[in-house]
Amino acid sequence: MEPAMAAEQKIKVVHVITQLELGGAQQNTLYTVKSLDRTRFEPVLVSGPGGILDQEARDIPQLKIHFIPSLVRPLHPLKDAIALAALIRVFREEKPDVVHTHSSKAGILGRVAAALIGVPLILHTYHGFGFHDRQFSWLRRMLLGIEWCAAKLSTRLIFVSRANLETAVRHGLTFPEKSVLIRSGVPLKNFPAKGIDPQKKKTELGVGMHKPLVVSVGNLKPQKNPEDFILLAKMVYEKNREIRFLFIGDGVLRARLEGNLLRYGLHGKCFFPGWRRDIPEILTASDVFVLTSLWEGLPRSLVEAMKSGLPSVCYSTDGIQDLIRDGENGYLISPGNVELMAKKLLFLLEHDSVRKQMGQKAAESIGPEFDIDGMVRQQEKLYQELAIRDPRSAIRRR
Repeated sequence: MEPAMAAEQKIKVVHVITQLELGGAQQNTLYTVKSLDRTRFEPVLVSGPGGILDQEARDIPQLKIHFIPSLVRPLHPLKDAIALAALIRVFREEKPDVVHTHSSKAGILGRVAAALIGVPLILHTYHGFGFHDRQFSWLRRMLLGIEWCAAKLSTRLIFVSRANLETAVRHGLTFPEKSVLIRSGVPLKNFPAKGIDPQKKKTELGVGMHKPLVVSVGNLKPQKNPEDFILLAKMVYEKNREIRFLFIGDGVLRARLEGNLLRYGLHGKCFFPGWRRDIPEILTASDVFVLTSLWEGLPRSLVEAMKSGLPSVCYSTDGIQDLIRDGENGYLISPGNVELMAKKLLFLLEHDSVRKQMGQKAAESIGPEFDIDGMVRQQEKLYQELAIRDPRSAIRRR
């Protein structure tokens, strides 16, 4: 059978992710399985259950989903072994041409399972790394070793930022011929939100009609470091009592953060409203965006904020450095330097012309390579090219 006949066959792509939380990796994965060209591709989704986006996944037409209860985020040898066996069963049933994994746990187990049963094409997208400099050295070395082994099983490794790609090369996880840069996309047409009255939106949020608003978006977990966001709010509020702070998201740190709000006297000044579906509108009504993340892939929320015309003050980590040009479209701050972050934030809020000019440059720096539909088309092209080269996959008769 000639490669040209591949066009007559649908390429079955199984996407595997640890859990469908309301995060960038999860939202992009759902958008991909929803938007793949059904005349050429047959998507399947595998995930651990219990995520806030589970029902959204179930609502996608023509999408087969496997929820694996043992696929959980924390390290758990017994559950991980059960999840590996379950993934092997799913792959044997589905007979995929491509297994495309996301997130650390699903990325390891999914690639091992795919390799064990001989899936022709194994891809993994790094939305960030499971290892980082703040871990115990023994744990970091162990995770890096596991990641190195999984990388060897991969046909291609996809990176959402150049910073992550460079980190992978530096640690020997990949080389240029095996690496692909596909940006984490957002629906650019939704930013900035149209027809929004900022004062009305601020009133709706309970922050005050005329109050300057500083916003952040992310899971309330150690990676996103929301505790520094509260410390920043404390420092800034001591200098200017008109400023309000909003952190959109939820997670395991909520109780501790609410305690910090009370301890710092920020109740009614700094808000944690949980996850919201009106993020484009909130960004349009805000004045400055902040990210205190300790490590990142390519933060989707930062792309959305910049496209909305917001200047950003961010810790200088990983993929954030792909987006921010310090002093031009935002400010980059060394992680942990909350005092300098507070100074830059106050400067922007006290100088309207600088803030607006920096916000305009931020919007201009988000080009079409960050569009979510372009992201899907790049993935389709990659699947197609790899399948045509590998006669075991796309031209297999089912």
